[in-house]
Amino acid sequence: MNHIYGLSPVLEALRARRRPIQKILIASGANPSRLKDLTEAAQRAGIKIETRDRRALDELTRNANHQGIVAITADARTSPKRSTGYVEPDAILDSLGERPLLVLLDGIEDPHNLGAILRTCEGAGVDGIFIPEHRAAGLNETVAKTSAGAVEYVRVARVTNLVRLIEELKERNIWVVGIEGGTETRYTDFNFNAPIALVLGSEGRGIRRLVREHCDAIVSIPMHGQLNSLNVSVATGVVLFEALRQRQRG
Repeated sequence: MNHIYGLSPVLEALRARRRPIQKILIASGANPSRLKDLTEAAQRAGIKIETRDRRALDELTRNANHQGIVAITADARTSPKRSTGYVEPDAILDSLGERPLLVLLDGIEDPHNLGAILRTCEGAGVDGIFIPEHRAAGLNETVAKTSAGAVEYVRVARVTNLVRLIEELKERNIWVVGIEGGTETRYTDFNFNAPIALVLGSEGRGIRRLVREHCDAIVSIPMHGQLNSLNVSVATGVVLFEALRQRQRG
C-alpha cells in the first residue's frame, strides 16, 4: 500500500516510524485542535503537511472513511521491505523467547476482519502473525484503518504453505492449536502455558482439512445462542486473552 488514511492509523505510523512517509494530506477546513498530536508528530519527523480539498482525498481513498487525513508512503518499488508492512518469517521465528504466542490465519479474506485481528493481537502482545500469500486478505489501507494503527506494531509475515510452517513450529517445540467449533475440548480447559501457535480459519469454511490435521489440538468456544460460531476476530480475542489469563496465573 502507498497510502494510509484515518487519524489513528496515520498517527501510529508516525510514532512507530516503521515505514517512510513522504507527506501528509489534510482536508481543508479540518479542526486544528483535533489534529494537534498528528501535526506535532509530523513536525518532529520532518514530514511535510499539505492541505487538499476533501474531494481529492475521497478520490485518492476511493471514498473510504479517511477522516480528512491521508499519509502518502514510499513506493513499494523503492522501499519494498518497509513500505509493505511485512517481515520475513524467519525474522519472527528466530527472535522468539521461551514461551511465544503466535497466530496463524488460514485464509482470512475480509480485510476488516484481518484489521480487527491485528488490533487484538497487538493488545495481547502476540509475537507474530502468519498469513498465506494467496487467497487471503493482505495488508492494505482498509486493514490499516480497521486496525486503528496496530498494523504499525505487530509483526506480520506471509508464507506460501501453512502446513510447512506448522511442521517447522513443531520442530521448535511450539504447540499448534486450532480454534474451531464442534470439538469436545473447550478453550478454557486447554493449558496455554506452553509455547503456542493459534490457528484460525476463514470466515466461511473454517480451518482447511490439511491444516486442521496437522494441528496438535483443536479447541472450541462453547456457544449458548442460536448461532453456532463467533466472528473470527472475536474468537481470536476470546482465546488470546484466555491464554494471557492463564499465563499471568503461572
